[in-house]
Formats: sequence, C-alpha cells, structure tokens
Amino acid sequence: MPEVSVDLAIIGAGPTGLYAAYYAGFRGLSTVVADALPEPGGQITAMYPEKLIFDVGGFPEIKGRDLVENLVRQAAPFEPSYLLGRRAEKLDCSGGKPVLDFDDGTRVSCGAVLITGGLGSFTSRPLPAAADFGGEGVVYFVPELAAHAGHDVVVVGGGDSAFDWALALHPIARSVTLVHRREKFRAHAGTVARVRDLDVPIIVNAQVDRILGDERVIGVEAAVKGESEARKLPADTVVAALGFTADLGPMTDWGLDIEKRCILVDSAMATNLPRVFAAGDIVQYPGKVRLIATGFGEAATAVNNAAVAIDPDAHLFPGHSSEGT
Repeated sequence: MPEVSVDLAIIGAGPTGLYAAYYAGFRGLSTVVADALPEPGGQITAMYPEKLIFDVGGFPEIKGRDLVENLVRQAAPFEPSYLLGRRAEKLDCSGGKPVLDFDDGTRVSCGAVLITGGLGSFTSRPLPAAADFGGEGVVYFVPELAAHAGHDVVVVGGGDSAFDWALALHPIARSVTLVHRREKFRAHAGTVARVRDLDVPIIVNAQVDRILGDERVIGVEAAVKGESEARKLPADTVVAALGFTADLGPMTDWGLDIEKRCILVDSAMATNLPRVFAAGDIVQYPGKVRLIATGFGEAATAVNNAAVAIDPDAHLFPGHSSEGT
C-alpha cells in the first residue's frame, strides 16, 4: 500500500481546506489534501462553479471557479500533495500520531489531522417528475452556464440555489421561469428581490408534474393550486434546485463527537480526539456562522493549534505573513 508521511493531513479540498493548505505551508508544515471528489473546490466545484459569491472579503464578487483557482494558486508555493478521488475510510489515533487509511489502500501518517469536509458527501434531492424521463435536459447543477445559452429554462425550487441559478442564467437564456411549491421562499430576501427586478416569472403554489419530450426536454407541465388545468411551459433545460442530502460517511465511526451531522469543536478548533482538528461548515460550536469567510479564520486557528500539538515548542501565533517582506 502507498504510504505518505506529512505534518498535517487535511480532509476536504473545499475553500476551507485549500486555505488551510496555504496557511500550514506558511507555518512550515508539510501537508496532504484529500477529497473524495476528483477536483479541488469541494461543493463549489461540484455544484456552482459559475455562481457569483459576494461574501468573501476583498472581492465585491467572484465566481466560485475563480475563487477555487485563486486558493489553489495561493497554496501552490508550499507544494501541498493532493489525494483526490479518494475517501478516508479509517482514522487511528491510538499510536500517538494519527494514521488515515483511504479506500484505494493509501495510508497517511501525520502529526495532526484537520477535517474540513464541508457537509460531507452530498446527493441531490431528485425531481419526482423526472423519475420516468430518460432523455437529456434535466440537471441538478449548472457547471457551465454557456451550455444553456439561448435555452428556455425552468428552475424548480425556492432556496438560494434556485434563485442563484435564475440570476446567473437570465443574461444568456432565452427565458427563465422559476416554479416553487409554496408562496414563501427559503432564499435570501435580497436575492429574491433581484430576481423579481429582472421580471423573471415566478410561479408559486405549483409543482412540475411532468417532463415533456422524448430524447430531450421540450417543456414541462406545472400543476398550480387553484387552477383546473396544468400550465405548459416551454423548456430546453430544467434545473432541479431542490437541495441535497449530506452524509458524513465513515467519519461517523471514527469516535468523533458529532451532533446533527456536525463535528463538535472547542475554541482551538480541536475535536475530542487527540491531534484531530476540524474547521468549516462541518463544525459546530456556540455562535457558529456558516460562511466561507468564517471557514478561513477557523482554518488558521486550527492550523496554529495543530502546529503546537505537533511541536510543543512552536509558537501558537507565528506573526503575520507581511512581516517577512
């Protein structure tokens, strides 16, 4: 079995994990970044690479894809190793230093572990109307906006993702219509207002009951509460933005304190296991706020405390990166 030995093993290659790789390199720690997905970026790369993100400090707006590329570039000078497309199956902390075993047989021994796995592995909630449809045109994510240029698009859902896709697709699609089964939305009020300002049709108290077409979507039928006949909407693409279910997978058997699919940590981002830290959306503590910006701060806190766990003579805070220039 391939064996790797590093100072810090980072489980999760999303924004928090990538920033942790940079900061650990700044601290002089060797790192390996592992993720079950085949590319870095985590949920951003898999679900909304074209989505504009507005709450990262220093960027009035930035595409998810560009944020990931910048984070990879930021960490690159410190040469982190990547184990992508591989899932961490076992964690053993009994020998003093943690040891991780992956599903492909790779074993990683390290001075400390930092878990930044977001919400764990995720699966899209299916669109029931698409269960018997075998053609093309029903999607759950939009990795390439340009693929839907000139299309009539029906977005199904009422959360942030649904409204984000409506905003992103509006400039390039022939038409965008949003269908939601309730009058109230889970999306941020500001995003809803922006979509309304674009005069995007929003059909509420409705659900898509049927996908029209054989080899490809040509439209949908939407049943609207109080209307005797279903509405037929033209569609080349149906975006089913119904959310997803998350699963922590083998991590639940590692002996971590977990509550409601979140790992409990203290103010040092330390878990209940020795030399095992966690940061990002996967963690929970009083007052936790789930933002990418929060994950960056948690990653730095975790790395600094991991550095001391690895070397008790190390300083908790090494100073600012600008002090060396």
